[in-house]
Amino acid sequence: MVQQLDPVDVVTVGAGWTGGIIAKELAQNDYQVVSLERGGERETENFFTVHDELGYALRYKLMQDLSKETITFRNTPEETALPMRRYGAFLPGTGEGGAGVHWNGVTWRFLPYDFQIRSRTIDRYGEGKIPDDMQLQDWGITYEELEPYYSTFERTAGIAGQAGNIQGETQDGGNPYEGPRADDYPLPPMQQTPALERFADAASGLDYNPFMQPSANLTEQYTNPDGVQQGQCQYCGYCERFGCEWGAKASPITTVLPAARETGNYELRTHADVIELLYEGSEGRVNGVRYVDRETGDVYEQRAEVVALTAYVLNNVRLLLVSDIGEPYDPETGEGVVGKNYCYQNFGANATGFFDDEAWNLYMGAGALGTAIDDFNGDNFDHSDVDFIHGGNVSISQTGARPIANNPVPEGTPAWGSEFKRQSVENYHSTLGISAQGSVMPFRTNYLDLDPNYTDDYGRPLLRMTFDWNEQDRNLVEYIGPYLEEIVQEMGADTVEATTSLEGSFDITPYQSTHNTGGAIMGADPADSVVNSYLQNWDAENLFVPGASAFPHNSGYNPTGTVGALAFRAAEGIQEYLNDPRQLVSP
Repeated sequence: MVQQLDPVDVVTVGAGWTGGIIAKELAQNDYQVVSLERGGERETENFFTVHDELGYALRYKLMQDLSKETITFRNTPEETALPMRRYGAFLPGTGEGGAGVHWNGVTWRFLPYDFQIRSRTIDRYGEGKIPDDMQLQDWGITYEELEPYYSTFERTAGIAGQAGNIQGETQDGGNPYEGPRADDYPLPPMQQTPALERFADAASGLDYNPFMQPSANLTEQYTNPDGVQQGQCQYCGYCERFGCEWGAKASPITTVLPAARETGNYELRTHADVIELLYEGSEGRVNGVRYVDRETGDVYEQRAEVVALTAYVLNNVRLLLVSDIGEPYDPETGEGVVGKNYCYQNFGANATGFFDDEAWNLYMGAGALGTAIDDFNGDNFDHSDVDFIHGGNVSISQTGARPIANNPVPEGTPAWGSEFKRQSVENYHSTLGISAQGSVMPFRTNYLDLDPNYTDDYGRPLLRMTFDWNEQDRNLVEYIGPYLEEIVQEMGADTVEATTSLEGSFDITPYQSTHNTGGAIMGADPADSVVNSYLQNWDAENLFVPGASAFPHNSGYNPTGTVGALAFRAAEGIQEYLNDPRQLVSP
């Protein structure tokens, strides 16, 4: 029997960065907010002295349980998709704070080019630059419109960095390609280690523009505008896949969720698995959600004036599809919008240098400790004579060479045995690698839909992912890869091994990044988007869907900074809607 609960003003489906930001903003404005999180509670104390590489990095303590829910995957629409039985390409989180607990903390702003990518590409190169099957579109918002929300997220999280462009004035030491900022970062950049300095010197020697990448690993103790205090990073090297024992990596559990609780207007319900949005198509509204208490099996309906779908990218899209909200995307006709423009990240270009007589303390590090160049990103270079658009951010990162997973050895070394051990020890602190985080453009046959063959514990269809590399991706890697090889040679490596081509189909088994985007994309027209620039659903006026599912393409950056900015904008849209309901919010 379904139990009906008293209605609230706002319910969020998930309590990660997006759910936490919306909860904080609305609760601070005296709205009653409930967050439904299917995982358990978390706090910084859970991670005290827990440098457990085996448990967290290799056995995925903070990730979704694939025996309970997974996706199915295939490369092309002609293939039969099969379930992902163990983690590989990406690692969705679960529990309070979501993936914002186990992220590395790299926090970019997307380029102005990204938000108007179709119109700017056509203006500079003509329509012929865009392939027929590339579904490129503008975002329905400009960088200038989003800039204040970026600033709000950076101040809330305590981002460390060095601005390259403040109010149109270039700043020494920062990224010269970034969009204009109103203010500098709230904290100074992370320490540049000798390994990062070696990369910076080599990049400068080749006339590139190196800078310290922006970081949510806090460089000083910090009190944010909500009065929430955070610690200072100790460079312990346990960020990626771990929670921070020092409270020095900005996450929802150290920033927005405590601020929401402080208001007295917020309730977090854990082990609450939302299985359906209660959609009334004739009314154009979502009346609430239906969820299952995972510990008791009880089923509840939580009514609300506004529903914010703030789960992970893939879960957002799946809940829209199983709740029959919006027209599912059809790759054969190009019609429909839900599931359209799924994109991933392209890490195909990389280079590794082996230094025979040098060593660095690579065990020390932090998730976002890195030096980067943006000379090959966005439209920062002339694409007239290349057969692709956009590009990628190139960086060296010192995240902490934990001993189990980090055994760099030259090509041809046996995968086990005495020679493997000897080479591992010899190269552990004397191997440096750089990579390009390549953008991925939307193509007609890359999309998300419901699988017709596989279901979960509740009988709902699993989400099906169809994705493969395109010539755009291969050409990008072939162009950028040789430059990476040149940089590592300039760094003085005795041996350089580089990947300069993207071979074969996309493989979901090795880890690459958790940067899934698209499927519930934003835009200015309901004919080609799911949500407007306030992340408000075109088909259900009181449903907001923030997160990277709103990205019409994926940039050459980590997504979290843009996710945070869009969540603050969505919170503003929700408040405007609650103040004057039954209409679409407009700028």
